[in-house]
Order: sequence, then structure tokens, then C-alpha cells
Amino acid sequence: MGDNAVLTCPLKPNVTLVTWKISPKVEGHCTLGYRADRNETDRTSCSGSMNWKFRPDLDPALEIRQVGIAQEGNYTCEVVSGEGNFHKMYHLTVLAPPQLSLYCDEQGNPVCEAAAGKPAARVSWVLGSNSPLEEQGHISGTVTVLSRLTACSTNVTSTTCVVFHPAGNWSESIGC
Repeated sequence: MGDNAVLTCPLKPNVTLVTWKISPKVEGHCTLGYRADRNETDRTSCSGSMNWKFRPDLDPALEIRQVGIAQEGNYTCEVVSGEGNFHKMYHLTVLAPPQLSLYCDEQGNPVCEAAAGKPAARVSWVLGSNSPLEEQGHISGTVTVLSRLTACSTNVTSTTCVVFHPAGNWSESIGC
């Protein structure tokens, strides 16, 4: 999330037409088109964050700037040339790294929270614990995961929470 994405399209000689058909999960469909005989580009209902990476006659790649969850969906490139018709399809999935916070609750128990991750993060404790996880889904498609370490013995001065996520892994320690 927040990075730029470039989706490539088959580059063929004697291209006559290139079309990107974009079907995001959230927003409406849009298309980007290029006609070689007129050296003309056209766009229908595409946001300003989606455009040709370079000139479509030289490289028909699509660039999506500042990728967000709203851009998740299917992207299909169609190329028409003297060699035939070619298609390339992508399914874009956006990862949102969670925000890690570690604190002590009112009872003095360590609490580890991985907020607004996509997909949901996995949370565990280095000391090992079967602490139940609480998950809260958000309208944005992200998930907050919270774990409360309640099986901590009195002689432990510090414990470490570990968060696993496809966008990265993090750990943090706390003493309550």
C-alpha cells in the first residue's frame, strides 16, 4: 500500500491496438486505450493514479501510483498486432502492514496490537501462551488483531510480542 505498481503487457511488433480493462473491487470499471493508426490514447472512467508508464507505442505497461486498497481487482491487457491478439491478466492484491503497539492494560497484563493490517497479522508471545486473539475487521478491508498475555508468572520482568505479516515481521518487548 502506498507504493507504485507497474503491470507489464506483451510488447509485439506492428501493434494496432492496446487496451487495459480494469475492474477494481471497490470503484467502477475503467479502460485505457491506444490506437496506433491515429497515435491516439483514450481513457474512460480511470482515476488519475492509473496511466501509461511510458508511451503506449513503445511500452504498453500500466502504472498505478500510490496503490491503495481501492485499486485491488482484475487488470487485463489486450494487444492486437499483425501476429494476432494477446491477453495478459493480473489480479492485484494490496498488502497493508499493520501498526504494532505494545502496552500494559489496567490489570498489568501485556497487550500486543497489530492494527489495520491486510491481511490480518499473526500475533504470538515469545514466552508462549494460548492467549485468545481478538480480531476486528474495518470497512477499509484491514483487520486489527489484539492479544492479551494473561499467563505471565510473577518472576518474569519482560516479555516479547512477535507479529508475522506478509509485508514484514516485527517484535517488541515490554515489562508490566
